[in-house]
Amino acid sequence: MVEYKCSECDKDFNSQEALKMHNDSKHYKAPRKSISKKQMKTWGIFVVIVLVVVGGFYVWNLNDQRPGKYDDFAQCLTDSGAKEYGAYWCGNCQQQKALFGKSFKNVTYIECSLPNNAGQNQICKDAGIEAYPTWEFGDGERITGLLSLERLASITGCEL
Repeated sequence: MVEYKCSECDKDFNSQEALKMHNDSKHYKAPRKSISKKQMKTWGIFVVIVLVVVGGFYVWNLNDQRPGKYDDFAQCLTDSGAKEYGAYWCGNCQQQKALFGKSFKNVTYIECSLPNNAGQNQICKDAGIEAYPTWEFGDGERITGLLSLERLASITGCEL
């Protein structure tokens, strides 16, 4: 009887098939795949692109979380009872919003326009809003038109 010996662990086997099964289950080594330089370059470029996209998103998200320049001022306007009535299609309303930048999120803003410029919503009708933008202040005073931040500060007493 011919004996077969495992070269890795020195075990003896009765048949070539038993030795093969043993080697496949106990000492299996996956064949090495060779990667060409072209494939390495492609993967390298892909990894760099992914890192740039993820890094860019992180920086953008970090910047978005920073407080706006006029956050305290905008919050003071809201706390004083000031609110802006406007419409998405109104150019002066967009300019007013741009003056605040990211801080506009702290301004009390009431959108008056219905979708597709199909009229005015009930809140603005009930408030008697006829032009945009219209600022209404805590004392009930209303001013229509684009107002500078300085003018808003002087009306409300909020520090700019």
